[in-house]
Amino acid sequence: MAGTRKLGRTTDQRLAMLKCLTTDLILNGKIVTTEARAKEVKAIADSVISLAVKEKDNFEEVEVKVVKAKLDSKGKKVTEKVTSKNGKEYLRVVKEETTEKRQKDMPSRLNARRKIMTKVNKVEGVDLMNKLFNEIAPKYADRVGGYTRILKMEARRGDNADVAVLTLI
Repeated sequence: MAGTRKLGRTTDQRLAMLKCLTTDLILNGKIVTTEARAKEVKAIADSVISLAVKEKDNFEEVEVKVVKAKLDSKGKKVTEKVTSKNGKEYLRVVKEETTEKRQKDMPSRLNARRKIMTKVNKVEGVDLMNKLFNEIAPKYADRVGGYTRILKMEARRGDNADVAVLTLI
């Protein structure tokens, strides 16, 4: 007997599909899919969330020097006229140095972040790791497992497949 369901796909297709479903579940909090897929995604999502819960507070605040281009009131870069050694004039962007407080991951949290990145896809415009560690993990801090729920629905019309809704509790 095999350890995981094959879901009628080759290995590469199956892993890509499960990554996409897990990413959608974390982003939206709910997905509608077949029952077999939901059971596979449930295991992956629970492991990802438990890693995030375990490492949610494992960081330190550090001050970092940041050099940025100085901006005017319209949001454009401020430039100044400068003369080079050979006498030619050109425009140079004015820089300003500031300090910012940033979170620096401890080694175990960095390792957890990398493990999670192997199980989910990157999403353009959304910081999925930030959402996991700062929004989802604190919500489940007092729970020990069981972060997702599968609700069975009636069979899908057309191919009669068992449909389920997978939600974050």
